[in-house]
Amino acid sequence: MKTTLAIVHILLCLVLMAVVLMQHRKQGGFGGIFGGGSQADMGPNQWQRFTGLTKITVVVTTLFMVTSVALVIL
Repeated sequence: MKTTLAIVHILLCLVLMAVVLMQHRKQGGFGGIFGGGSQADMGPNQWQRFTGLTKITVVVTTLFMVTSVALVIL
């Protein structure tokens, strides 16, 4: 069980790196990291405005975190 989970964790790590590297760079640089964006555009339809790669990144990151916690518990 632990070995299988570790293999899945490594595969998720590789997929996450690939998906992040495939995304387009934004023009803002580091400006958005420190509160440069407006909170007015956040709303219930935020998920629909994400691109496909962004949605995949969110899902893979969530799975990566779940497997990380599971490996720590085991």
